[in-house]
Amino acid sequence: MSKITGNVKIPEMEIKEDVILDPSKTAVVVVDMQNDFVKPNGKLYVPTAQATVPAIRKLLEKARDANVPIIYTQDWHFKNDPEFRIWGEHCVMNTWGAEIIDELKPMSDDILIRKRRYDAFFGTDLDYVLRHVVHVDTLVIVGTVANICVLHTAGSAALNWYNVVVPIDGISALDEFDYYAALRQITFLYKGVLTKVDSIRFR
Repeated sequence: MSKITGNVKIPEMEIKEDVILDPSKTAVVVVDMQNDFVKPNGKLYVPTAQATVPAIRKLLEKARDANVPIIYTQDWHFKNDPEFRIWGEHCVMNTWGAEIIDELKPMSDDILIRKRRYDAFFGTDLDYVLRHVVHVDTLVIVGTVANICVLHTAGSAALNWYNVVVPIDGISALDEFDYYAALRQITFLYKGVLTKVDSIRFR
């Protein structure tokens, strides 16, 4: 097997410093911030996921203050899910590993989307909820894993003509390469906006 050696240059990507969003047209989507991904004893631990919790919490506070709807996605698998052939067993329904972490627990009026695959739109009610329940056209997406569930969800959102905003301090990946690969795809392929949580304003 051949191996690529040497340094790979990361393309320039704009990180917008002032992103103003209409709260009546925007939803926040928190992707898979579950024990199995965020906690060190989780089945598919992402080492940098815990570091994103303060930024995500700050974003949720901003959203709630502006009455912006918050949607959580939750990886939710049967015990014999075929995805386990790829990743091993994780986020089995009704287990500790599948629960949203305590630091970011959904509130009673938040919306929970349980999904079987990487993409939160695939086989779920997410598109229906966005179009017919909360009536939004813009998604601020945070969570984990950047190049898997975050990227696939952002991609489907863009392909369904939602505007996509991704705070770079609110997503995490298994390694640095995967993190930057996700950012590149979000901007280059899906024309999403990269920013930071402190740069987002709802008004």
